[in-house]
Amino acid sequence: MWANCSEPLYEARQARAADAPLASRSMPAQLNKIIGREIRLASRPLGEPAPQDFELVQAEVPQPAEGDILVRNTWMSVDPYMRGRMDDRETYIAPFAIGAALEGSAVGEVVASRSDAVPVGATVSHFLGWREYAVLQAAAATVVDTEVAPAEAYLGVLGAPGLTAYLALVEAAPVRDGDVVFVSAAAGAVGSVAGQLARRLGAAKVIGSAGGPAKVRRLVEDFGFDAAIDYRAGGLAEQFARSAPEGIDVYVDSVGGDQLEAAIGAMRKRGRIALVGAISTYNAVAPVPGPTNLYEAAYKELSLRGLLVTSYLDRFPEYLERATGWLAEGLLRSEETVVEGIDQAPAAFLGTLRGANVGKMLVRLGD
Repeated sequence: MWANCSEPLYEARQARAADAPLASRSMPAQLNKIIGREIRLASRPLGEPAPQDFELVQAEVPQPAEGDILVRNTWMSVDPYMRGRMDDRETYIAPFAIGAALEGSAVGEVVASRSDAVPVGATVSHFLGWREYAVLQAAAATVVDTEVAPAEAYLGVLGAPGLTAYLALVEAAPVRDGDVVFVSAAAGAVGSVAGQLARRLGAAKVIGSAGGPAKVRRLVEDFGFDAAIDYRAGGLAEQFARSAPEGIDVYVDSVGGDQLEAAIGAMRKRGRIALVGAISTYNAVAPVPGPTNLYEAAYKELSLRGLLVTSYLDRFPEYLERATGWLAEGLLRSEETVVEGIDQAPAAFLGTLRGANVGKMLVRLGD
């Protein structure tokens, strides 16, 4: 659905390739045949996806054409927004096709190049994940700087999840000095970054929600939240009242449902809400009721604004400059949950829908 996702950031990062050495174009006209594995959509799920909705196949990798690069993927991203693409309906991005390889953000090493812009040996990010090898136009890939951060960071804290968190707090629901900020799904890819960025941007108090005591504890101990709410324990309104008796000014919503309703109830006058996801609805098989207290948004004069990260790719250099500095200073923590092997990618994806990850859920395809 909305923006809790890893979308291609090609244009925004393209400038980073300017200093890369030119590729040698003296590659053989025909490479040796390469067989790679990929995950295809086998069927459209009704409700929660199941392993049988995916198919692992071996496929011959196409030969690179003029202007193409061949990438050996080393890391791929799985994200909750991909659930929406499994349905046969268009939103801001086309649905996955049955019988075709899925797509998503990935990073890898260029092993062959027919482009002067991207050399063999470069590490690039692109949007042809869910496969071990990818052939794509060089213009659709972005060279990333692995001296600044590991390659996998460009799928998480330095990728679309990080940018989403940043835009939520500077664009959709701007944080002001002294604000109380609440973040749902705060142990996830977007939420864990949003909570940390809120502090950097002037928040006086940061509260997060997560599922279970272990995650709640990590929000406070590892990610620097002032307080955390266990949404599985129920009584959200009461937990809000204890954690933020003064009310909240900014809410970053990746969940929707009862957490959005509770947040509206706890908002102070003229509060701001960034709607970046609604994971509580992704597997729904019937229309999901909205919050029952929307009139409070009117008399409190709240702002509720949706955010789609792909509408703001031009802001990526701004975010990257700030985030890499915070990472270098130890003011921003990068966290990943790693699953090994492309055959485990469906399980990793299903895990994101069930809250199995802390930080960004990634699949390691090879070194």
